[in-house]
Formats: sequence, structure tokens, C-alpha cells
Amino acid sequence: MADTAYQQCIHPDCAATFEVDRVLTACPKCGALLDVQYDWDRLPVPRWADFEQRWASKGAQGRGRLDFSGVWRFRELLPFYGNDDRIVTIGEGRTNLQDARELARQIGFDPGNLFLQYEGLNPTGSFKDNGMTAAFTHARMVGARRVACASTGNTSASLAMFAAHAGLQGIVFIGSGKIAYGKLSQALDYGTLTLQVEGDFDACLRNLRDIVSEHPELGIYLMNSINPFRLEGQKSIMYRILEARDWRVPDWIVVPGGNLGNSAAFGKAFGELRQLGLIGRLPRLAVIQAAGADPLYTLYHEQGLRWNGGRWDHSLRDDLWAKNIAVRTVASAIEIGKPVNLPKCLRSLELMDGVVREVDDETILEHKALVGRYGFGCEPASAASVAGARLLREEGVIDADAEVVCILTGHQLKDPDATVRYHTGIDMMAAQETAPRCDPAGRASNRPIPVPDDLAAIVRVIEAH
Repeated sequence: MADTAYQQCIHPDCAATFEVDRVLTACPKCGALLDVQYDWDRLPVPRWADFEQRWASKGAQGRGRLDFSGVWRFRELLPFYGNDDRIVTIGEGRTNLQDARELARQIGFDPGNLFLQYEGLNPTGSFKDNGMTAAFTHARMVGARRVACASTGNTSASLAMFAAHAGLQGIVFIGSGKIAYGKLSQALDYGTLTLQVEGDFDACLRNLRDIVSEHPELGIYLMNSINPFRLEGQKSIMYRILEARDWRVPDWIVVPGGNLGNSAAFGKAFGELRQLGLIGRLPRLAVIQAAGADPLYTLYHEQGLRWNGGRWDHSLRDDLWAKNIAVRTVASAIEIGKPVNLPKCLRSLELMDGVVREVDDETILEHKALVGRYGFGCEPASAASVAGARLLREEGVIDADAEVVCILTGHQLKDPDATVRYHTGIDMMAAQETAPRCDPAGRASNRPIPVPDDLAAIVRVIEAH
């Protein structure tokens, strides 16, 4: 299948193509981002029924091993890998689409119309595993010796686990004081070389890209979402949503916006499905940023930046990037000031008639607590999608009877400190001077109640609640 796959520059005036087994993170000719593309006319058109048959497979060997993965079960929709033996999988993507009826009532939607795609069920607790399995498969194809990423946490955890399974040296770059301990602990436990750089995520990624380009002798394969193969795996999140809905397209997909890889991947997924005739319409896309880390919102909503068929105004981005605006949010997973996938996100917004909004930290934490109250704990960044859906409902952009899927990108235990701080006011990260300070008296807080060592007193408290 690899002979029907290739890499292509996304700039319409270049559109240069390159072999699928080349290691590239940008077009060598013009510097634009790359897509993994396919000659669909030479490939068999998949059927939804074929994917359905694989869902029940629990095999550990051969094709059963691939069917167990919620990414590679859809392998005909990302056919770049050549042969099955190259695929690196740890059973990622067996995630859940939850009908959130009680939460729907709370935030203004008709019960039965609001759904939560819970990517926290991935092996490392976040959506990143969907992309890592594809990127590690490509790394194996090209014979990489080392793999590396810059990370606010989830990427490092996922890279570390996959590197341990694939037998490759993993290297992660994290910023000073910019990572939740629930995520850092994973990278450390899996034996990855962890470098804590003096700076933020953007500084980490800049240093990593420079090392990859200037020191090829190190054989480092870059695993951030600027890598187009990462996004191929992340397309599968949309396939699983459709699968859970009997292949019916929802009205809206709402996703947190950090480095903008998910929004980029989702647009590509739906564009390809429509091209293949597997769907008849596209959902709308809403990208929600934290108010303390909102470069997309600033460019799209305030300055009017658009994809414009691929001829977007680079100067607007460059001017904002030159200001080096510090980003700061409790939602550490989306605390990114210079998202590398901005162009691809703009493309998805154009394709899917999208909107962009921002929500503040207090609102994010309130909706994180609401998600937990109704049975699905998530990390703060995930809750931005739910907060954004509520905002768009209040604005009248989304109707109460619209079918809406909010992406919960990471597990609650990715950042337990933020949860404890919200509900109790106890700052478990006080030693980190840069840790965001949040109001512990949130409207949805659930504070522990101190009681004496007395049975009657305990009973009285229980009866009062």
C-alpha cells in the first residue's frame, strides 16, 4: 500500500510531493506543512461493515492484533505503512462515546443530543496515543534510532510508553514548571530521557526542531504533531465517533485548541470520508481555546485570519509570533502560544464551517467539575470543549436539539492537583512558583466536610446531605 501513499506540501502554489519513506516535517521547497496523501483511485474503497466486524476482535497476533486497536481497525483509511509487520500498536483507541444526558440538561442541550468522546481511556490516558501509534509505525519504516518530542505532558507520556514498547530511545523536552506531575511521572517511569528546558513549550519545540535539522547524526525522529503521520492516527477519533453513532454524522464536533493537531486531523478525516463517498455531509467544527493561551482566537476571531484556499495571510501570524506573548492557563495541555498546526486548523475551519471561541480558567474548571459530577473525569484542557459548547449554546450558535460531540482529550488523573485545588483550595503544587492559582470556591466544588470521631455526628452530616 505504501506505493499509493506520498507526502504533499499543503501550499497550493507549491503542492510538491515526496516519498512516504522520507523523514520530513516541512516542505523542503517552500517550508509549508505537509500532508500524508493517498491515491484513492488505486485503493479499494472500504466499507463501514468491514470495520464493524473487527470491533469484537481480541486477538493478540496477526490481524487480530491490529483489529484490537481503535486506530488500525480503520487501517484502510490510513494506508501508508506498507505491510502489517511495521505497525507499532499497544491497543490504543478503544475509547468510548458517552451519551451525557444529565450534563446536557445542565448546560442547555436536549438530553440525548450531547456526547462526550472520552479519549482518557487510551493506554497512557490521552488522545495522543492515536497519533503516536501511526508516527512510531513510520519511525519503524524509516529505521529511526531515537524519537523525541517537546511536550506540556501528554505527548511525553505517550512517546515514553511507545518508545519502551518499540525498543527505541525516547527523549522528551519539557518546559520549566510547565508540566503536571501526573503526566511527568509517566515519562519518568517509562525510562525516557527527560530534559527540562528553561522556557515554555514553544522554546522546547524550537530547540528540538533545531537539533533535528542541524544534527542529523543523532538520528532523532521528531514526534510532535508537526509530523504529518501523527495526524494520520488522530483521524481515527472521528472514525470511532461515527462507528458509535451507526455511521451517522453529528452536527458539531467541539475540541480544545492547543497545538491544533486534533482540529487539523479531524478536518482531514472528514474531507477524505466525503471524497470516498462514505459520508454525505460534514459536521461543523468548534475549536475552543483557554483565554490565557488564545493565539488562534486572536488571529481568527479578532483579526479575521482565514485559510483562504491555502493563501492565508502569513503576516498576521508572524506579527503575533514576534510579540512572544506569554501564555498561562490551568489547562496545561493547551498552554501553547505558537501552534504549529495553525494552517491546517484554518483549513479544517474553512472545510467544516467552523468557529473559534475562548473560555477563561474559572469556566474551564467549573465545567471540568460538571463533567466529573456526571460520571466522566477529565483533565482541565478537555473541559474547554464542554465549556465552549455551553458558550455556543448560550450565544445561539448551536441549537438545543443539535447533535454535539465534545472531545475529552485526557483522563482526570493527568492533573489531579488542579482537581484537588478546585474542590478544596489546597495547592498541591505550591512548590512550583509558576503554577496557576485558581479560585477554590467554584460553583461546582465538592469540598470535604470535617467531622469529629463520633458516630452520631457523622450520621447527622450524612442525613443533612
